[in-house]
Amino acid sequence: MKTQRQWVLIQIFQVLCGITQRTIRSRPVMDLLSGTYIFAVLLACVVFHSGAQEKNYTIREEMPENVLIGDLLKDLNLSLVPNKSLTSAMQFKLVYKTGDVPLIRIEEDTGEIFTTGARIDREKLCVGIPTDEQCFYEVEVAILPDEIFRLVKIRFLIEDINDNAPLFPTTVINISIPENSAINSKYTLPAAIDPDVGINGVQNYELIKGQNIFGLDVIETPEGEKMPQLIVQKELDREEKDTYVMKVKVEDGGFPQRSSTAILQVSVTDTNDNHPVFKETEIEVSIPENAPVGTSVTQLHATDADIGENARIHFSFSNLVSNIAKRLFHLNTTTGLITIKEPLDREETPNHKLLVLASDGGLVPARAMVLVNVTDVNDNVPSIDIRYIVNTINDTVVLSENVPLNTKIALITVTDKDADHNGRVTCFTDHEIPFRLRPVFSNQFLLETAAYLDYESTKEYAIKLLAADAGKPPLNQSAMLFIKVKDENDNAPVFTQSLVTVSIPENNSPGIQLTKVSATDADTGPNAEINFLLGPDAPPEFSLDRRTGMLTVVKKLDREKEEKYFFTVLAKDNGVPPLTSNVTVFVSVIDQNDNTPTFTHNEYNFYVPENLPKHGTVGLITVTDPDYGENSAVTLSILDENDGFTIDSQTGVIRPNISFDREKQESYTFYVKAEDGGRVSRSSSAKVTINVVDVNDNKPVFIVPPSNYSYELVLPSTDPGTVVFQVIAVDNDTGMNAEVRYSIVGENTRDLFEINETTGNIIMKEKCDVTDLGLHRVLVKANDLGQPDSLFSVVTVNLFVNESVTNATLINELLHKSTEAPVTPNTEIADASSPTIDYVKILVAVVAGTITVVVVIFITAVVRCRQAPHLKAAQKNKQNSEWATPNPENRQMIMMKKKKKKKKHPPKNLLLNFVTIEETKADDVDNDGNSITLELPIDLEEQTMGKYNWVTTPTTFKPDSPDLARHYKSASPQPAFQIQPETPLNSKHHIIQELPLDNTFVACDSISKCSSSSSDPYSVSDSGYPMTTFEAPVSVHARPTDSRTSPIEICSEI
Repeated sequence: MKTQRQWVLIQIFQVLCGITQRTIRSRPVMDLLSGTYIFAVLLACVVFHSGAQEKNYTIREEMPENVLIGDLLKDLNLSLVPNKSLTSAMQFKLVYKTGDVPLIRIEEDTGEIFTTGARIDREKLCVGIPTDEQCFYEVEVAILPDEIFRLVKIRFLIEDINDNAPLFPTTVINISIPENSAINSKYTLPAAIDPDVGINGVQNYELIKGQNIFGLDVIETPEGEKMPQLIVQKELDREEKDTYVMKVKVEDGGFPQRSSTAILQVSVTDTNDNHPVFKETEIEVSIPENAPVGTSVTQLHATDADIGENARIHFSFSNLVSNIAKRLFHLNTTTGLITIKEPLDREETPNHKLLVLASDGGLVPARAMVLVNVTDVNDNVPSIDIRYIVNTINDTVVLSENVPLNTKIALITVTDKDADHNGRVTCFTDHEIPFRLRPVFSNQFLLETAAYLDYESTKEYAIKLLAADAGKPPLNQSAMLFIKVKDENDNAPVFTQSLVTVSIPENNSPGIQLTKVSATDADTGPNAEINFLLGPDAPPEFSLDRRTGMLTVVKKLDREKEEKYFFTVLAKDNGVPPLTSNVTVFVSVIDQNDNTPTFTHNEYNFYVPENLPKHGTVGLITVTDPDYGENSAVTLSILDENDGFTIDSQTGVIRPNISFDREKQESYTFYVKAEDGGRVSRSSSAKVTINVVDVNDNKPVFIVPPSNYSYELVLPSTDPGTVVFQVIAVDNDTGMNAEVRYSIVGENTRDLFEINETTGNIIMKEKCDVTDLGLHRVLVKANDLGQPDSLFSVVTVNLFVNESVTNATLINELLHKSTEAPVTPNTEIADASSPTIDYVKILVAVVAGTITVVVVIFITAVVRCRQAPHLKAAQKNKQNSEWATPNPENRQMIMMKKKKKKKKHPPKNLLLNFVTIEETKADDVDNDGNSITLELPIDLEEQTMGKYNWVTTPTTFKPDSPDLARHYKSASPQPAFQIQPETPLNSKHHIIQELPLDNTFVACDSISKCSSSSSDPYSVSDSGYPMTTFEAPVSVHARPTDSRTSPIEICSEI
């Protein structure tokens, strides 16, 4: 609508302008009045058609190219006139002088204004403009076509940036200073010039290398210019040094900060060396404050050793003398006489310091301090200052009639400006009243009640306070204090009940009314009107009607969050001040079954050893229900009728009905359901995973060689270090229980071979000679790394050292006969085609056999003699095995000790020992038959005791893992139970290896985030060393046995 009105006005102006132009052409001769009229109309038309406007923008100097400044189309609210066609599209033309480089450009189609590549330098554009004025850059823009022509003047306010460094007028500044310049004398230096303005201009000066002789001060002129001044900090002596060279640095306050320096050269000039000297430099005089004007205060005397003009002394007050002192005292500049110029007042200024300067025209005048003490006269009356402690109404104190005694009303302060006894003041009241003045400080008194007030007898008091000083004659002053007594409310409301008790079921609907409280007040009128309020301890779940006292529940209650509410209800009357009383309200919330049993974890993971007996404890499931009573009584059960496990419906203890064998099944998974005892019961379930932890119950089994009767040909030319054979043994356990290590424990009498403990490679140790030809037996032991007991097997490796196998039948007979013949270091097998070599071999074998028997007998005797002391030492390093296991029958923890067989230990320097391989019993489930007893040379005891620490060590858990064993003891109602003696120890080795840090009974939300959350009663135990039987067929000489003997078994104890 506004646009249409503008268009109509444009049309009217265009018609008028057209008529005027035609009139001028038709009537060239016009009178003065008509000409003036037409000129005014033409001027209006020109202005209208020109459409002149102004627009202001603000830009920073040094802006980069193509930065958007503004949009004329939007900023001027330009729009096309409705229903009006243009001869051409709207254009914006920048109008500027030919040859000028514009600082901005305008998009002709859109009217957007951008910066150009020309530098916008405020200091160049506004040369000569005062720093406190703004800098503008102006351009004109024409808006085309002619139908909408407008000429817009655009003014750009150029904002300054810190693009110029302050500079001194010259790089070297020379200044002359007299040698007698006083310390702190100041000399003005040329100021630096910074084309920037404001904070970007000069802000600070700094003197560099002033040598502690000169300093620098900066003053600001009324015009705002900062001027540097050189300060003399030490006495100068031209004869000692006449020139000083320093640097002056000037900084602006822009960011980044800019600075420059100039060299300052100071020349010291010679001057008059003698200064005036006061006869007395400090003078103290006293004068009464009522001394008349013109009274002499003191006469100053000063001398100067110089003569002529240099000895003429001029006295003056220093600039440090206060204006008050200059107003009160007069100093004769020629004689030095000080007189009183205006009346003195000690109460205004008790003393004056007059610093007098005596100058002979030099720069350093002499100084004398005159201290004038103004003595007191009693010319001031006391003053009474009343400061009310209680509130007043129109300067009147209003006291309740029941105020207690000694009620403080006001602090009365009496003062006198005079000094000493003239200023000592006493204060008192004029007659007997129930109030008194009690001194508290010097010249200060407390006005307080001295008796009980009674409104009925006296309604108001007018107290006259008198104050008098001790001067001669004394001066006094009085003041009035008004007190009104007010009648008071004396009775508080009383509740009809001492305790309000109410109950409500939870999950109620908001707005239910609980009860109504009531109270009475013995007063009348407004003092008896009672309002009921909730106390500050009231929870937001309740509201109370102020008038009726109706208590309402405004929120739904939740017993699990709050079971009981205790809060206070107040009864308040309308007295002034109001009196209140209170009563306690007790609200009990009745439980509803509105919560589902909650497991502590969504998923439980337990880790048990595979030798856990049936009905042992696997773990504990914990369930919570925040409800109360039967609603929180939770029953646990296993879903899907899982017969492998049972769970105590009350305690949550999980027990197995099966025996675990990790090699058969590694884990078990089932779901546990928790159901509460509400009328409408609620239930939830959780997943349980039981992971079986490996126990070292499988000994290594040799695969290569397949039996004790196989053999391997070894050429005599084999070089030392060559692998001649590889033994391979496997273990069905996992982890460290399946790691196998190999060692040579017997035979190998010539020490020709050694074995790699990891790979099982048998390596030629030395070069063979002719005496080494024949059959060599090497007794190889394979033991695993299980903890705490390592299991092992032994096999005989037969190595035939010869160029070839010419008589295989003879070798096989020798292998089978070796079980009937005594064990010898080696068996020579001669080639049928070489009888001489056979004879030599037989002879060597006989000699070697004889030596071996003698050595064996000697070693046996030595071992028998040295067994006793080593047996005692070994027993000290071993401990009895202790088990701490739960017992469901007697609810006690019983420590069960297992006795170990005593072993005889050889001395450490012996390389061989005899291990007795005893015959096993027929009822051993791990053996197929009876084993024979052999005596094999082996240093097994030394290897075993050296490799393992046989001291009982508890399992290590994570430091932050909770201990469920402690939880069972303190929180679980499940009784402890004991592993019964009938537990078959020979079917599973009841030795629990030390589990990894995360292994114990573990309950967690997911398997991937499993962390230790309980402690297995089997995890921390003292393990004994049960008998472990190892089987391996060997080809050795056997002692006589019965006919039941089956494949030879070598048995040993760890």
